[in-house]
Amino acid sequence: RPLAKAPSLLPRLHNSPCLMSEPLPLSYVTAQEMRCLLHWLSGWAPAQREQFLRDLVDKAVPWKVLPLLEGLAGLSVGPGKPPSIFECQMRLWDQWFRSWSEAERNEFVRQLEEAVPDLASRFYQEVAATAGQA
Repeated sequence: RPLAKAPSLLPRLHNSPCLMSEPLPLSYVTAQEMRCLLHWLSGWAPAQREQFLRDLVDKAVPWKVLPLLEGLAGLSVGPGKPPSIFECQMRLWDQWFRSWSEAERNEFVRQLEEAVPDLASRFYQEVAATAGQA
């Protein structure tokens, strides 16, 4: 399902006046980041996918920025305890997402729809469920 026909994403991801149904030409670095993230998703346990989904929804819904920052603070490493690989991946995901343009974020969601349609569907449902909440 092309992004242009998808239910309303969220203001931050869906501001472009003309959404493209064709893949966006990405920089090599951004394309590699997205490819890497989709690869990680394929290997994550269900609980890790759930955490990623919650984080993606938090990033998509503007008034949920504070819970996102609180969630990232929860990933802090205690003395003598190295971060898990998943925690490192989530930190990289956050850094990458923050550096992507709105068009690149939309392109990531489009790629997510192709690679993990069930997760993308749940993302749309959860974002839609936040509509009208303030």
